Amino acid sequence: MGYTGSKWGSIDILLPYLLPWTTPFLEAWRPVNSLSPEYLEGLRLSPQDGSTLQALGECRGRQDLFRRQTPEILAALRDAAVIESSECSSRIEGVVAPHERIEALVLKSSAPRNRSEQEIAGYRDALNLIHESARDMALSVNVILQLHTMLYRYHAGRGGRWKMSQNQIVERDARGNVRRVRFVPPSPVATPRMMAGLVETYRRAVNDGREPLIVVPVAVLDFLCVHPFDDGNGRVARLLTLQLLYHFEYEVGRYISLERIVEESKETYYEALETSSQGWHEARHDVFPWMRYFWGVVLRAYREFEERVGTLRGGRGAKTDLVEAAVRRRVVPFAISDIEADCPGVSRDWIRVVLRRMRDRGLIAPQGRGRGAKWVRLDT
Repeated sequence: MGYTGSKWGSIDILLPYLLPWTTPFLEAWRPVNSLSPEYLEGLRLSPQDGSTLQALGECRGRQDLFRRQTPEILAALRDAAVIESSECSSRIEGVVAPHERIEALVLKSSAPRNRSEQEIAGYRDALNLIHESARDMALSVNVILQLHTMLYRYHAGRGGRWKMSQNQIVERDARGNVRRVRFVPPSPVATPRMMAGLVETYRRAVNDGREPLIVVPVAVLDFLCVHPFDDGNGRVARLLTLQLLYHFEYEVGRYISLERIVEESKETYYEALETSSQGWHEARHDVFPWMRYFWGVVLRAYREFEERVGTLRGGRGAKTDLVEAAVRRRVVPFAISDIEADCPGVSRDWIRVVLRRMRDRGLIAPQGRGRGAKWVRLDT
């Protein structure tokens, strides 16, 4: 999702001095948004929505069983998920680096070499903080600013402050030109008040005992609509998604990359977000397209989690299915070591056997020779 800002002339110079004086007055007025009691009480779930929420609750109940029975498998899945999350969340925003460098940045905490690697390393650090401390991190303005600061900790002076110019959520063509404006977020002056209001209404909704699987996606939607930063809004939104899900013990994001699932369904993501943001400023929007997309991502992650853990505990046929599924998830050329990281418990020799079979079926093809050889999918 791209955006572009417009020039405000001399007011850009004055904003840092005006905001500390105006913020207390502005925060006294709470905006009506998706988390307001009036809006939440007006939501009506369909029977299918109720079934989806029930299925997600059952998945949450089963995750403890898998955690107790297969700790060594879960450790390997955690490593693979952190790599995928750092890579995919950055790639959605156009930040790319070779997979082997991302692996070194994430697993070995290598020092970043360029701007792209600096942003990926920042996401890695923020992601690790959430995996380690999410339950102790209540949603607050300071936490949101802290996550943004971590994203840009290797960039001097870019992180941890609200936007200073008006941004727009736009659709771009293949050349990067703006095709149309999808949504115009609140102004920079209104942003501090909007973010304070988001945090306050979220706390109120949680304290009132609202359904977490409604409150969490709605809070993420409001964050994306406010679009409070000049850059990094999508990445912070995905970090907040993990953080808030952890608060209610939905921990599948620790083992399966939600960011990868979002990247694989990127067009649906943008469509749902655009549909649910229409009328947001007047609180006349429909949150259900976004909520149903959000539920679908989490449900798919849980099903993949159970399938992968179950397959790893199965026989050779099941392991073949696991390798083939790992290959199908790859959107860029991959090495045997990438599939090995995705398939803990499957030997490298068996992975080679499966890859040769897929090559013979015309599904993949080798690229290069020797230690640097890669494979590429032919069915994309």
